[in-house]
Amino acid sequence: MQNEPLAFRMRPRTIDEVVGQKHVIGPHTALYKMIQNGHVPSMLLYGDPGIGKTSIAHAIAGTSKLPFIALNATTSGKKDVEEVVAESRITGKVLLFLDEIHRFNKLQQDALLPHVESGAIVLIGATTENPFHDVNPAIRSRCGEIKQLKRLTHEDIVELLKNALSDEKRGLGNYEIEISPAQVERIAEGTNGDARKALTMLESIVVASDERDGKYIVEDQMVEQMIKRVGVFGDKKGSHFYNLLSALQKSVRGSDVNAAMYYLAHLLENGDLTAVTRRLLVMAYEDIGLANPQVGAHVLAACQAADRLGLPEARIPLAQAVAEMCLSEKSNSAYKAIDAAIAAINKGDTGDIPPHLKDTHYAGSAELGHGGYKYPHDTPLGSFGGWVDQDYLPKEVKSADYYQPVIAGSEKKFAGIYEKLKSFRKKK
Repeated sequence: MQNEPLAFRMRPRTIDEVVGQKHVIGPHTALYKMIQNGHVPSMLLYGDPGIGKTSIAHAIAGTSKLPFIALNATTSGKKDVEEVVAESRITGKVLLFLDEIHRFNKLQQDALLPHVESGAIVLIGATTENPFHDVNPAIRSRCGEIKQLKRLTHEDIVELLKNALSDEKRGLGNYEIEISPAQVERIAEGTNGDARKALTMLESIVVASDERDGKYIVEDQMVEQMIKRVGVFGDKKGSHFYNLLSALQKSVRGSDVNAAMYYLAHLLENGDLTAVTRRLLVMAYEDIGLANPQVGAHVLAACQAADRLGLPEARIPLAQAVAEMCLSEKSNSAYKAIDAAIAAINKGDTGDIPPHLKDTHYAGSAELGHGGYKYPHDTPLGSFGGWVDQDYLPKEVKSADYYQPVIAGSEKKFAGIYEKLKSFRKKK
């Protein structure tokens, strides 16, 4: 086998060799046509690891024939940037590929940005983080294209694997390898749209397979062992992880049990139990709320059980909690009410606390005008308990109506009580 990794050797040499990402650089796109016509704009490529950001940069360099320099923002300093600038003065326009661009510091920016703006340097930045959150606006403003790459499809990965198996110059085409179409499909399934993992796994499987009479014999057991060892899930704290959390909550809110289980499975395979349980607790109160108040206690119990059990057993109580939330009645009225109150306060809709609600547990409170509070428990109201008609809000915001009940589940009863009490107050 060759010294360079298969994933490195199989990088596309031109944009016509790029597999997948047709929405970004397919023949029908404006970017493809610009590059073919000799114009390469500065751009940001955003997406999960292993889906082609570096490969696309290499392919653009190969097609445009521009001098290509690659840096990583986590390890490069101002001197490295100055060397790129010096290179552009000697050779003319340079294509700079900057990985982890969201870590670009101010000194690097100051040295590089004027040359990007003048067109002497074409900047292709790559990041796994959302560029609208994590990339400096100065960088974004100089990149005419911000492209989000997608995970490669199963068919894309199969195509990459077949290309690697047949390519005699860069791939494994010079080796006799006995590997079935079903095994190629299984490798594609086991790498979750990550091209680098797929090619690395293929090479590792071939190298680890038994060699008989000059032929590598790939066994199903070896394929499964490698899939388990390499793993298929992404960075715990990258954008993809937070997208999974978002998708889980939106699936629960949308009452889709199957989708919620799918995203929960992805999250648990990442292994960050704390982040998952925290989000589930938020969901119980944000999305189920007063429609089914018992869900909050149920989810808390499930999260506590999960913490005590640890993975993989933690999946059992968490799956139950997610299923219950999906199929429960839903209301966001309580959290919308507190948000409305907070917004009103920040806007300045405030007033003085009514005198009868102020503290009277000290000598002199009466002289300040405090007092006159009526104790509701002394005035029973049917089966409701105690209630008395008195003002609780400051007079300046007396008519505020932050809470808007949702007529769902248990909140139907709460809504009825709320409206009845409002009607009592209107009789004053």
